[in-house]
Amino acid sequence: MTNGKSGGAMGEVIEGRMTAAAEGGVTVFLIGMRITRLRAVRSWWPVLMAMPRMLKELSRDAGSGLLGSRVVSGGPREMTVIQYWSSHEQLIAYASAADGEHRPAWAAFNRRLRAGRGRVGFWHETFVVPAGSHESIYVNMPAFGLGAATGVIPVGRRGERAAERLAR
Repeated sequence: MTNGKSGGAMGEVIEGRMTAAAEGGVTVFLIGMRITRLRAVRSWWPVLMAMPRMLKELSRDAGSGLLGSRVVSGGPREMTVIQYWSSHEQLIAYASAADGEHRPAWAAFNRRLRAGRGRVGFWHETFVVPAGSHESIYVNMPAFGLGAATGVIPVGRRGERAAERLAR
């Protein structure tokens, strides 16, 4: 996770039933790439290396809106980054900021994409989740997912059942 929050399975196990401490709405942003031609390193390596720079930039800015992120590998050809944001407005503001890492990386990627003839693929999905429309449970787990991004609290504070947690 970024912003000092660990999202890995290597963290300290928190015994019992926990839920994310997230208050209000959250924006979930999934972004990934798929390497079509492994030997076309010049097409995909710069794309792969751009994301850590952006995540580092965001983690240094407490006001960026990024709550946390997790990188997930789908094997040697696929990489996904799961990001939790305070709002979609903050996500869009970062993506369009002229002075950040994203804009130049996006422009360079688009140039490579046109020249690369399908050597690397790219995708993203954005989910704006209003308050009361998300719930989570973590049992005997390290802080994980949204819980790693926002912290965790005992399930009982939000309700013992998913329906109760969603009704809040």
